[in-house]
Parts: sequence; C-alpha cells; structure tokens
Amino acid sequence: MKLIYITGIASALALAGCCKNFLNRPPVSSLTSGNFYQTDAEVMAGTAPLYNITWFDYNDKAFLAFGVARGGSLNSNDRTPYIEFDASSTDQTTLLTGYKAFYKIVAQANLTMNNIVNATGSTVSDSIRSYALAECHFMRGVAYYYLVSNWGAVPIIYDNTNQLSDSLVRNTIESVWQFIIMDLKYAADHLPTTAYQPGRITKYSAEGMLAKFYLIRSGLDKTVGSRTQTDLDSAKLLASDVISNSGMTLPADYYASFVGENNNAAKLNPESLFSLLWQPVNTPWGVNNSFQAYMAFEPNITQTGDGWGSAQGGSGALIQYFLNNPADSIRRKATIMFPSDVYAELDKKDGGVTVPNTTNYAYIKKYVVGSPADNNNLGAFMAAYTNTIILRLAEVYLIYAEAVMGNNSSTTDATALAAFNVIRERAGMPDKTSIAFADIFQEKWIETAIEGNEWYDILRWWYFDPQDAENYVANQDRSINYTLTWTPGTFAPKRYTFTSSGERYTFNTTNVYLPFPESEMVAAPSLSKPPVGFNFSVLPNY
Repeated sequence: MKLIYITGIASALALAGCCKNFLNRPPVSSLTSGNFYQTDAEVMAGTAPLYNITWFDYNDKAFLAFGVARGGSLNSNDRTPYIEFDASSTDQTTLLTGYKAFYKIVAQANLTMNNIVNATGSTVSDSIRSYALAECHFMRGVAYYYLVSNWGAVPIIYDNTNQLSDSLVRNTIESVWQFIIMDLKYAADHLPTTAYQPGRITKYSAEGMLAKFYLIRSGLDKTVGSRTQTDLDSAKLLASDVISNSGMTLPADYYASFVGENNNAAKLNPESLFSLLWQPVNTPWGVNNSFQAYMAFEPNITQTGDGWGSAQGGSGALIQYFLNNPADSIRRKATIMFPSDVYAELDKKDGGVTVPNTTNYAYIKKYVVGSPADNNNLGAFMAAYTNTIILRLAEVYLIYAEAVMGNNSSTTDATALAAFNVIRERAGMPDKTSIAFADIFQEKWIETAIEGNEWYDILRWWYFDPQDAENYVANQDRSINYTLTWTPGTFAPKRYTFTSSGERYTFNTTNVYLPFPESEMVAAPSLSKPPVGFNFSVLPNY
C-alpha cells in the first residue's frame, strides 16, 4: 500500500519533546478538526502517519537497543550499555529518543481521536469514523506496551491539552496494563475483518495483539503455576480466532518472507498482522526505514551512502544456538550471516554478496534487503524499502500453544502441539511430542530473532518466574569480542570455529527497567513520586 500522505500532517508530527514537555505544548498545525477530517478520505489520511512517521524514532533507536540488545541477541559496539543492563539516564541519543518515541505515538493517537470526534460539518461515515478511532486505540495501546515493558510504572496520558498539570505522576504497572487491554479491546470490537487498505490493521490484528497482551499480563505479580487463568483463557480464545478465521496462513518459505521484494508497503509479508509501512524515500524525513543503514555490514550492500553495520552482529548466545542446532539453517541464514554465506538477492548485478571467511561479528541479515537496484529501483539513503513487522501469524501460533499449556508444566495437547510444530516444520525442524515453557520460549526467540521481541519475552517470563528469568540471562553469552571462522571443506553441515571472551551480565529488580531520562525528571520532578492507580472513570467515551 502506498499510504495517502499529506505534508501538512508531517509538520504536525514534528513533535517536540515528550510527556510533560511536548504535551504541555501541543503541535500547532493548520490541519485541525475545523478544516480537515471532513470526509472519509481525509480521516483515513489523518491516521495514515500512525503506520510510519510516528514510529520512526522507535524503529531508528529503541527497536534494537531496548528489544534486541537487552534481550541478548545483539552484539553492538554502540549499544553496549543496553547489552550490559547499564543504560545511563543522561543518554540522549537512545534512551531519551526512545522514551519520547512512544509518547509521540500516544500524543498523535490522542490528537487524531480528538480531531475526528470534534470535527464540525463532517460527512464522514460511521464506519470510517469507527475504523479510524479503533486504529488510534490500537496504536496507543501498543505504544503503552513498550512503555510499561521498558520503564514499568509510567504516566497514562489520554488528553494532550486538558489532562496535564505541573504534577505529572506515574501510574501503577497494573493500571497501565489495564489501560492497554482496554485500548486493544476497543480496537478488536470496532475494527472490521477486512482492511480498508492493504497494510492497515483489522479485527484480527487487534485480536492477535490482545492475545499477546493477555498472555503477558497473566503472569504479572504471579508465580510459576499460578498465572491468571482468565487471562490465559482469553489469550487462547483470541489466538484461536485469528488462526481459524482470519484466512491467513504461514507462507511456506521463511527465508523469502524477509526478502525486500516480499515485505514492503506494496507487497506485504503474507503473515503480517501489524507492520510499520515504510516508504522508499527519505523526504519528508521519518517515513523511511533507517534500520538497514545501521546494520548492513558494508556500503556495497546498500549502495546509497550508508551501510555502517560492520561492528553489529548477532550475540554469542544466538551464534551458539545455531552452531548447536545446524538443522535450523533456514532461520539462521535469514537472521544472521555466517562466514562464507552467499546472499544472491543482495548486490544482484555483481552476482550476490559473499560474507568474509573470518569475522568478529555474525552480521545482521534480517531486514537487510540490499540496494535500490535489488528492489525494483526503490529505496534511498537511509530508506530501505522494507516493512518492520511488529506482529505476525507465527507468534500467534506460539501464543496459542502457551495459553493452552497454561499453568501446567508441560502439555501434549494436540492443538497446542499442532500450533507449535507448524512453526518448526516450516523451519525444517523435527516435531515435538510434548512441550514445556522452555520449548515455547526458545522457539519464539529463534523464530522472531532480531524482530525486537527478545527483551519483552524475558520480561514476560520474569513477571511470574523472576529467578529463572534472571538465571537465563546470567547464562547468556553477551560477549562484545568474539571470532567466527569457517573451516573450508566439503563438510555437511559446514564447520565453524567460534571463540568469545565469554562476558555475562545480570539483571534484577534494580535494573529490570530502564532509568527515566534525566531531562524528563528535571522537567517533571513528580515522576519520582510513587506510582498511583489510574482513575478510569475520567476517560472519554470514544
């Protein structure tokens, strides 16, 4: 889909600051409810930026640092504090930008809802009004998922102009999760089963995300074997509906799903339930996908003046999994590059890209799609033409399997096994006849590696089993220094030599959450006060 894009909206999205700073000074734009949001097309144009530009700072900074590096899948010379659980409150490049990123999404969703509801003289149909409001609730709920997962108790903002005072306070983690669930339930209740345009969310997008959130919340403040059963039941029911009734199926070729020509705004990854839809241009800035610019290991891959990823790669833990499981080669090659790998879809005109024999990084492959010439002449500097997938069908299958297992230590339930094994079969891995939490956790890690889920799955585990989650991380190889070498010869599978410095890092209650940015704490000292429950009776009825 090429989303309708209006430059005036882009100016409205030049959101300054976050939380208190930004929300005390709402963006000024000539596009208001008085002269815009008058027709179905205008309303849909008004929500279109929620699929890319509002998410730019997340994709540019927070995605890798918060999700992948903290989750133990990334070796990175410039995200080391996040690998080591030692992020500084004074970090303005990643921490502050990431924090602001999520509140920009919240603020834009709030602003758009307010404008739609208060538009005068509007000819907007009820169905489109309902659709657009549901999109806003969905985006806001997902943004708060990232906020509560990275900072714990955070302020719930639902009104950009009338709600705030100088005494901005944090709300409890329980309140934030209730708010997230309410937003996603609204979206699931009001979105249609068919997208208004390809790439926009549907009822099944919301149900899949809601299933994920119920599964996570089921463990909050619980212990092993005592997760909230009603939340597990809801996760199972919603995931089942997506699997059975959405009409979506897993594409047979895992690798091909992440090739640029099969995962972009014009041709969607067929299992995508929610993706950020980037454009192949960098004007206006923010509609572009900058991920490849940082991750491609050499400029010849991108051929657009970027490709700065020679010091970025998979973690020691991720490498060791693939070395210990050589049969999982399909997912490995689609995720990280090993020495001697050949990627025919990159630099096609010169016969593809061959990875050097000895490397200090297992370079990142997922979302590295090549030059504009490799992608139908689409793309530009820091603008690779490929989507960022936030939720896809494979994850819903694994959500279903875990929800069915529930509070049991393992399961042989036929439906749970079918959901679990269909993921493994696509990857060329053998079926299992019984699965436990550790099986599902590992399968999710490898299936969605480098897609930004790693830390959030560890936190989900930590909610109900902190000791085992902490032990898992303490045993991860998070080495900054390692060497991976291919041994030439006609070996099957290929032989590699891996050596690392073996660094291990730990987290606990003192550093499980990121620090609030220092500048935000200075601007709103009340953020240091204990969190309070949120008064849900004050929410508007839309």
